[in-house]
Amino acid sequence: MGGRVSGVVEMSGADNRNDFLLELRSEEIPARMQAGARAELEKLFRREMTAAGVSAGEVTVWSTPRRLALIARDLPATTEAVSEEAKGPPEGAPDAAVEGFCRKAGVTRDQLEVREVKGRPTYFAVIETPGRAMRDLLGEAIATIVRDFSWPKSMRWGAASLSTESLRWVRPLSGIVALFGDELVECEVHGVTSGAVTLGHRFHHAGDITIGSADDYAMKLRAAHVIVDHEARQDLIRSGAAKVASEAGLTLVEDEGLVIENAGLTEWPIPLLGRFDEAYLEVPPEVIQLTARVNQKYFVCEDETGKLANAFICTANIEAEDGGARVVDGNRKVLAARLSDARFFWEQDRRKTLAQHAKGLERITFHEKLGTVADKVGRVAKMADWLVFDAKAPNGDHKAARLAAELCKADLVTEMVGEFPELQGVMGGYYARAEGLPTDITDAIADHYRPLGQDDAVPTAPLTVAVSLADKLDTLLSFFKIGILPTGSKDPFALRRAALGYLRLVQGNDLKLSLDEVVHAWDGRPNRALARKLTDFFADRLKVQQREAGVRHDLIDAVFALGAEDDLVRLLARVKALQVYIETAEGTDLLAAYKRAANILKKEDWHGTEGEIASTGEEDPLALVDDPDMKVVIDAKMAARHAGEANYALEPAEKALADALAQAEPRAAKALADEDFAAAMAALASLRAPIDRFFEEVTVNAEDKSKRAHRLDLLAQFRAAVHKVADFSRIEG
Repeated sequence: MGGRVSGVVEMSGADNRNDFLLELRSEEIPARMQAGARAELEKLFRREMTAAGVSAGEVTVWSTPRRLALIARDLPATTEAVSEEAKGPPEGAPDAAVEGFCRKAGVTRDQLEVREVKGRPTYFAVIETPGRAMRDLLGEAIATIVRDFSWPKSMRWGAASLSTESLRWVRPLSGIVALFGDELVECEVHGVTSGAVTLGHRFHHAGDITIGSADDYAMKLRAAHVIVDHEARQDLIRSGAAKVASEAGLTLVEDEGLVIENAGLTEWPIPLLGRFDEAYLEVPPEVIQLTARVNQKYFVCEDETGKLANAFICTANIEAEDGGARVVDGNRKVLAARLSDARFFWEQDRRKTLAQHAKGLERITFHEKLGTVADKVGRVAKMADWLVFDAKAPNGDHKAARLAAELCKADLVTEMVGEFPELQGVMGGYYARAEGLPTDITDAIADHYRPLGQDDAVPTAPLTVAVSLADKLDTLLSFFKIGILPTGSKDPFALRRAALGYLRLVQGNDLKLSLDEVVHAWDGRPNRALARKLTDFFADRLKVQQREAGVRHDLIDAVFALGAEDDLVRLLARVKALQVYIETAEGTDLLAAYKRAANILKKEDWHGTEGEIASTGEEDPLALVDDPDMKVVIDAKMAARHAGEANYALEPAEKALADALAQAEPRAAKALADEDFAAAMAALASLRAPIDRFFEEVTVNAEDKSKRAHRLDLLAQFRAAVHKVADFSRIEG
């Protein structure tokens, strides 16, 4: 078994002897598991090579329904010898400690060396690991890889399966091909011995195929009607399906997931076009496509008008003598049975109105603490009505919005959605149209789950927007109120997706919505804690959403930290204006000046205002000092009070800053009130020169207490002015 494989006629060993081929052959591997299996095989192979000190380099992994294959190029013929040093106990340590160190290092006591470590003689062991033949190393690695392989589902088989120690594999492992160059890599895994022989296509090739090396593996299998490269099979399916559709005057409905799945089901894919009875086209096209896709793995086609055609494309795994006529006919019969079921569901469901279906929602629990789906629908209808009538976000007919919301979940109890849950909402829209409801209501029912993802279009029709917003807000507020929030990677109620959907809706439709008012309308009373919880959650989602748009997370923090604003559209507009400004030279300098002022105030622990406010009886400073928002208010009151009350002649830089603040603060406040955030930034920009001059010419920590207090007050007023736009302490840089 240790020599070269006999009968080799391929390239000379000098050209390919350092390439490794591994094929693990079994019964059919489910298509959905093949991508993960390829990644697992490469990961485990690289792990074994790294542990042996070998750089794996270029690794290619392929899969078919019956095999996993790995080719590693340019491996060394032998591993390098490795010399490692291990530090042991000091000289004079107890014998037991020294002997234990020797056992661990695999050396004898007379092999130890003594070296000085910080002036103390210490034992060292030099461990020499000789180089190994790569072929031997690979043989051991194969057994370890197979044993450690992780499958989503696996099985034991045969007599050995009585033991829990027996091999587990996705399906019974039947063969191993292992070649290093043109030499066999010997290994045995639970009774399966490696060799150079594999099998071709189950129907198109009889007998064994002897592989000479990694270089002829794919070529010999292709000659036996097996395309081992899964990506090549995918390309054949894409082009072949498009070709047979075009030849019939149709256009293929592209479906990349279906391409990958069909490639995982076939070793020699042949796309074939068939027809089904036109009468089935009365069923909604989404139903036909899902029936063909989910149940049968078929593609569908459209005609020249863009409508679904009565055609399907199946992917055969054989090259039939009759051109595939019998294959197509068999698949047509199976599809017809499925479509017949779908048509039955379609007809049965339309015997009731959506309002009648909706009564069935009373039997479905939404959540044990939140009642039934009917209860949820009631809350959504109330919220949709409020959004349109009271919040004017969006404008529209509030009675129509309420009706659409009351019917939006009714299709959950239909036969069709029971068969195809993916069609919830979509089928409701079809049933509403069949019932004769107005178009804006049917569209709102059909699209109220949207946007479903980052690439999904954002609805703009007023009723659809209202119902979609109401549904997402109710989901978020309901779970937040009972204390269920996403944790780590766990989000069983898709609250993050609901939040992202809400954000895209309000941004895409430029909706002015106060979250305080939203919570009040939903809960029936003011609930600041719940509103704040929702705002913070949206802030986190906004960071995720805006990261790809190049918006800095620290600027989002800086604006949200003010806490006085809960309109996300305005907040984001302020964030973007802040980013434009802060990335200019003026913005950078102003940020540096702010941080310097803030550091001085913090170092001085400047709370002079508190005593003065207390003496006037205006507010209780002890109740406010730990509230950062109120600290800004206190600083502003203090600064305003002291700005014109210095009992000494102001230095020119002091007066210049006081005058600039007196002009900039009202300008910034007016700009913010007008939602002109660029103008607010421009007002702040006017402070840059005077604050720079102040720091250059004025000694803040003056010996004169009056001067020192007035100058600290000016810095506090500067900080308060900046805080009206954003909390600059949150900005990095």
